[in-house]
Amino acid sequence: MSRISRRSLLTSGAAAGVLAASGLALSAAPKPGGTLRAVLPGGSLQDSWDARTHSGLFMMAAAHGAVFDCLTEIGPDGALRGELAEGWEASPDARVWTFDLRKGVTFHNGKPFVADDVLETFSMHSRESGSAVWPLLASVSEIRKITPHQVQFELDAPNADFPYLLSDYHLVIYPAGYVELAMIGGIGTGMYRVEDFAPGEAFRASRVNGHYKDGKAGFFDDLEFLSESSEKGMRLLRDDATDTVAQISPIQAAQLADWRSGSLQRINGNAHVSLAVTTAGPEGSHLRRALQHGVDRRALLDDVLLSHGDIGRDTPVGPANQYFDAKLDPPAFDPDLARYHFKKSGLDRLEIMIDEKLPSSAGQIGKAVVAQMNELGLRSGVGEGAARVDSSSGRAIEDWTLSTYLTAGAPWNASKWSHPNFETMLLSARSELDTAKRRSRYEDLQQLLRDEGAITVPVFADHLAATSERIAMPTTIGRHWAMDNARFAERWWRA
Repeated sequence: MSRISRRSLLTSGAAAGVLAASGLALSAAPKPGGTLRAVLPGGSLQDSWDARTHSGLFMMAAAHGAVFDCLTEIGPDGALRGELAEGWEASPDARVWTFDLRKGVTFHNGKPFVADDVLETFSMHSRESGSAVWPLLASVSEIRKITPHQVQFELDAPNADFPYLLSDYHLVIYPAGYVELAMIGGIGTGMYRVEDFAPGEAFRASRVNGHYKDGKAGFFDDLEFLSESSEKGMRLLRDDATDTVAQISPIQAAQLADWRSGSLQRINGNAHVSLAVTTAGPEGSHLRRALQHGVDRRALLDDVLLSHGDIGRDTPVGPANQYFDAKLDPPAFDPDLARYHFKKSGLDRLEIMIDEKLPSSAGQIGKAVVAQMNELGLRSGVGEGAARVDSSSGRAIEDWTLSTYLTAGAPWNASKWSHPNFETMLLSARSELDTAKRRSRYEDLQQLLRDEGAITVPVFADHLAATSERIAMPTTIGRHWAMDNARFAERWWRA
């Protein structure tokens, strides 16, 4: 067996133990105790502890960030480290991955964590299950239990990044034989035990005693999450009724400058707003071109995001990804070309769907796009039609991103886009172990998506949050998802 590195360090085996022992780079020694109160968007009355359905920050932070664990975890610095897996090794061709599971771990119902839990959990993520992450596991041909604390994944093709995929927030581990109960009551191995849960509204949890992360994470005694709008969250923060508000708007971020008790957390990552064309055929291609050249990206960045972000290049691969192609030019703002393609699309009026559950800044960008199109004489409005606005945090690695959003048949492929060369190119990039060649292949994919894709990504948006001075946090904050990779409940503490 050999170990495969992604950057200078892909934490695994002995290295994982070193990082876990050393802890995070801290601005001050963590002080245990107290309650963390947070306002998070994205809750739904249909929420449950079935992680296959999770998409909003509310359930990400409650499940993946507090109640459950995954096999691996992306640290604040972007390096991978073990969670329920202590270490892992790869075959020389990166097709067979063997994971050593942590011993002495128990679920909240007292059941010991063993290999059978991993096997039963991963069996739930087939294409037929409707799981959002089946594309990530499509290349897994077999999962074997080697010992009660060792499992092995065999892949159809090499993948040097495979351990990263196992940190996905949909892939939390459930207790074998109790999966249905765990999905009802929230039974995991995480640092916090569910005390009360109202779907789409509120979540309360208390700290587990004797956890394997003791001393390195989980400094709060209790958690209280509310799923509310950022507007209400800011009022609660101003009244000292909450400690932090996630995914605030740029305008709300600007208001914090006049507050004495609140501070802005601004993190540059892969979060982006996209416009997915849902009309197929040549008409859809022309409409996508009309949006590409009719959207004034600089105006969206400056006027809507107040410069809290970056210009998009019509690919979900973002600035926090290793193989992001910063040299790739975004499509030019060209009103005449936009009008030409709009006419060729055959539409008299473009309706763009903007879901009210989207973060406020994403909704504002969608409405700004409608206004821009109308200014060009291209009749547009808000409603169900040939395009829709989506918002996403992106993913930590390129294969993860592209498989999640653009694989043919993937649940989050909103445009239902497919391309005769895309899957082959993605497999080639995923399987390449030479770093320089991988970069070249992922850059080719980004160019393909810009030139022949079905989504327009006009801007990347910084993660913005408002936090009380009562809360302290590490000097390094995770940038791949909002709120310290949705792990703030484990990583922050009371000042």
